[in-house]
Amino acid sequence: MTGKNQDGDDVGTTGGKAPLAVVTGASSGIGLHLADELVRRGYDLVACSEEAAIGDLAATVGASGRTVLPVRADLATIHGVESLVAQVGSVGRPVDLLVLNAGIGVAGPFVDTPLEDDLRLIGLNITSVVHAAKRLLPPMVRRGTGAVLVTSSVAATMPGPWYATYAASKAFLLSFAEAVRHELRDTGVTVTALMPGPTDTEFFDRAGMDGTVVDDMSKDDPADVARDGIEALLRGDDHVVAHSWRNKVQAGLLKGMPEPAKAATHARMTRSKDAGAAAARSSS
Repeated sequence: MTGKNQDGDDVGTTGGKAPLAVVTGASSGIGLHLADELVRRGYDLVACSEEAAIGDLAATVGASGRTVLPVRADLATIHGVESLVAQVGSVGRPVDLLVLNAGIGVAGPFVDTPLEDDLRLIGLNITSVVHAAKRLLPPMVRRGTGAVLVTSSVAATMPGPWYATYAASKAFLLSFAEAVRHELRDTGVTVTALMPGPTDTEFFDRAGMDGTVVDDMSKDDPADVARDGIEALLRGDDHVVAHSWRNKVQAGLLKGMPEPAKAATHARMTRSKDAGAAAARSSS
């Protein structure tokens, strides 16, 4: 595989034609482990993140001899997505797997969170996924082969008080993945939704959820979550609830629950512990 990074420097080559995967949000968390899982399974990568750490990804996951083309781009912007698409095009090879994983969270009461933070979340979690899929999925369909993984969440199964735009964005992604999967059912291209539960990443700290009940819960290893996601992707499953039995039980139990009850259940996990204690004292 050959290509150039955004500075115009040549990025390493491999002699064979390994299959090519594109992974967004690949510099940390679940995305880093998705990239690592794919490299270990013999895929070359175009890996994207807005973090500077994406430049070190080749050294982190490239020990198997596969090639990684790092792309630093802000996918919350139209320019960022188009930059990624251009870098993918520069490789000159078809995309076999498209892993749309980049996302952020915003915590707090909706009336208090900054508008720009919520709009940025929508831009990254929703708009960038639709934009990248619109640009990179049609060539896969024309070839009649390929697979797409969209990182949703168990949070997609219920309203999410105290991080309302995050949970809503993940519900959009689940619905989007399932709908496009149905449209493509006879094309040779599959779409899989990955639905993690609480995972041991920097998500809670970055989203401002480090004082919540869910942050104190036991969390899944992101490597296990990524493995579940890639295995489901390669099988062509419609979705996978990863990794622990708790996530699977939770997703199953919530199906028949009224939406207000789901919201109340979710709120007990996502509200800050201090706020919950204050509410309990005021009601006693």
